[in-house]
Amino acid sequence: MDLKIKGKWALVCGASKGLGLGCASSLVKEGVNVVIVARGAEALEASRVALQKLGTAKVIAVAADITTTAGRDAVWGADGGPGKNYDIVITNAGGPPPGDFKDWDRDTWIKAIDANMLTPIELIKATIDGMAQRKFGRIINITSGAVKAPIEILGLSNGARSGLTGFVAGVARASKYVSNNVTINNLLPGAYDTDRLKTTMSGAAQKSGQSIEDVANARRKTIPAQRFGHPDEFGDTCAFLCSEQAGYMTGQNILTDGGAYPGTY
Repeated sequence: MDLKIKGKWALVCGASKGLGLGCASSLVKEGVNVVIVARGAEALEASRVALQKLGTAKVIAVAADITTTAGRDAVWGADGGPGKNYDIVITNAGGPPPGDFKDWDRDTWIKAIDANMLTPIELIKATIDGMAQRKFGRIINITSGAVKAPIEILGLSNGARSGLTGFVAGVARASKYVSNNVTINNLLPGAYDTDRLKTTMSGAAQKSGQSIEDVANARRKTIPAQRFGHPDEFGDTCAFLCSEQAGYMTGQNILTDGGAYPGTY
């Protein structure tokens, strides 16, 4: 299927590895020019080189902390980039650490909310009006399956990402945007084979006294697919939501978890 987004510009956050890199890979294969951003310059540059080999689309790397004003300014001012005139924005931030909610102080909560709620809102605010003027825009927020089925040790993520979900539910349905072919959707990953999953399982192992291997095996057994997801298949789902064909989908929370969530809705 031709997704009809060749030549568009996409900003992909947290794209040096994991799910962000998976999304960037799928978009580049569709001919989308991408600006990838992450804090680690070395890993980001390696990903840029790998992405550039996937096609003829332009790939620009910006090593910056997107959660800061200076980091966002670096993205808007990237040499050869589109400024703030992005057609596609993929918001994504490394989830806050697992732990016991009684150990988290106010500063810890503010940091989690800033990265996983307020930063996506700032990126949306900076780009959405231009999208509406050009009659095309796709904003995808990578949140978490924990929004639908909270995980005890991920309270910081549960709270911050749920806040973003509530915000998106309103703005995604604003007629001035969706009537101008601008959609906002959330992608809710379950257990994917990423560094984030390894960190979560390590925390669970320490809490339970089990080995990480035992924790991983137990987690797989809770997934009907009996495996962890691969970032590339997540990226392909993201690319479809960015397509011209997905223009009638907005304000949705798309769960990709191998069937792990047991609910009907």
